[in-house]
Amino acid sequence: MSDKFEAIQAEVDEWIKNVGVRYFNELTNMAQLTEETGEVARIIARRYGEQSEKPADKNKDLGEELADVIFVAVCLANQTGVDLQKAWDKKLKIKTERDKARHRDNEKLK
Repeated sequence: MSDKFEAIQAEVDEWIKNVGVRYFNELTNMAQLTEETGEVARIIARRYGEQSEKPADKNKDLGEELADVIFVAVCLANQTGVDLQKAWDKKLKIKTERDKARHRDNEKLK
């Protein structure tokens, strides 16, 4: 387990302090997270789903939109005191213990 998220959280905090002036409040950031997630959903639905993609959406960068989601999630973690590395390590351990046989034994995944 490394400190990958620690570095990301510090980088976002530094950006906020030097460029962003201050964090938006938690409710504003939650609304932004919802908005950014919707942009990811729009690209996925149209590019990989059954909906047709509008010409204006064809140049949208999925990676950039996913990065927007991560950025806002990190902002929320920073301002609410969440250690994302600790949370990540805990979640991965839980998922590994809970799902190790479940996915391997799932006939739909073979």
